[in-house]
Amino acid sequence: MRQLADRIDLIAPSPTLALDAKAKALKAAGQDVISFGIGEPDFNTPDHIREAAIKAIRDGFTRYTPADGILELKEAVCAKFRRDNRLGYQPGQVVISNGGKHTLYNIFLCLFQPGDEVIVPAPAWVSYEPMLHLVGARPVLVKTSPDNGYTLTPAELEAAITPQTRGLVINSPSNPTGMTYGAGRLKELAAVILRHDLWVVSDDIYEKLIYDDCQFANLPMIEPALYDRTVIAHGLSKTYAMTGWRVGFLAGPEKVARSVAKVQSQTTSNPCSISQKAAVAALNGPQETVGEMVKSFSRRRDLVLRLLADIPGVTCPKPQGAFYVFPDISAYFGKKSGEQVLKTSDDLAGYLLDKAGTAIVPGSGFGDDHTLRLSYAVSDEDIVRGLGRVKEALLALK
Repeated sequence: MRQLADRIDLIAPSPTLALDAKAKALKAAGQDVISFGIGEPDFNTPDHIREAAIKAIRDGFTRYTPADGILELKEAVCAKFRRDNRLGYQPGQVVISNGGKHTLYNIFLCLFQPGDEVIVPAPAWVSYEPMLHLVGARPVLVKTSPDNGYTLTPAELEAAITPQTRGLVINSPSNPTGMTYGAGRLKELAAVILRHDLWVVSDDIYEKLIYDDCQFANLPMIEPALYDRTVIAHGLSKTYAMTGWRVGFLAGPEKVARSVAKVQSQTTSNPCSISQKAAVAALNGPQETVGEMVKSFSRRRDLVLRLLADIPGVTCPKPQGAFYVFPDISAYFGKKSGEQVLKTSDDLAGYLLDKAGTAIVPGSGFGDDHTLRLSYAVSDEDIVRGLGRVKEALLALK
């Protein structure tokens, strides 16, 4: 049999999706598993969005659309950016894709080529690195510190730049840490970015999931000179509990949008016609359900933090957004479960799944092996039961 393409060896399956699949398999086998693994809101898609999809089906809106999305949805995206971010985009600067992940891959494919270096602050979402490898670019992971709120400092950015550096990925609020970039830090980074003429890929997928008095900002909002150097990746999945609908979008320079549209026309063609109509309803319709979801997540975050603080040796910064916590569990490295010595976050996550029936993603996949990532997009009851099991299992280690 002929050998597969070498590029496949550069990537591994998504650890979050792999963990979710394992947890679901254990549940199907009758085990009581509480999953803190998948990054998916546990709320239903709001009624008015579902009704818009049903109407689209009844109206026969089930054929091909333009490859880069329908004009009505592009206009809704432009209105969202004017309303929420004070950024002016025209429909020709917008592309609708098959989810946020598809949007990011298309952006990377059009901005970067073999030999280019792209700076990714770490801990980072698990798919940035393999996506960049697939397009031939070299991801440069720059480790950030919880002391700086897991945000990249201008000195760290400057030190990572080489003659091959072409871009920077910023994700705020962050998956996996839940931390955000404030206006001051973004202004500092902007000066370095402008000096080195870099592309910015701004992953804003968690924009609306932000807590306390924190205010969302991205680089073009803070520094207008970066408007033509930034491509914003966004989508409907997290804000409107629409993970399965697969609608993402980008906004950026028209030449980038045209290039992405050309790629999409030869790969996937258009996103689902029905989902696009649902997305119009999501962006243009009532937003009260988003606020209700944010209140629930904020309450759950505080509950998770209280329960984690009650586990000896576990430390965790307070996230300002998304629906993740990223606790340091390295105090339990070197401890034993039977004859097994737990040395890594993968070891500890495996132990907690086997012994406590809790599915938690190891931090190794995000670039920090001292940590675990827990999603609190689960019920209060499961949070209390699950973290109670985690505490009991950790204290049982010798």
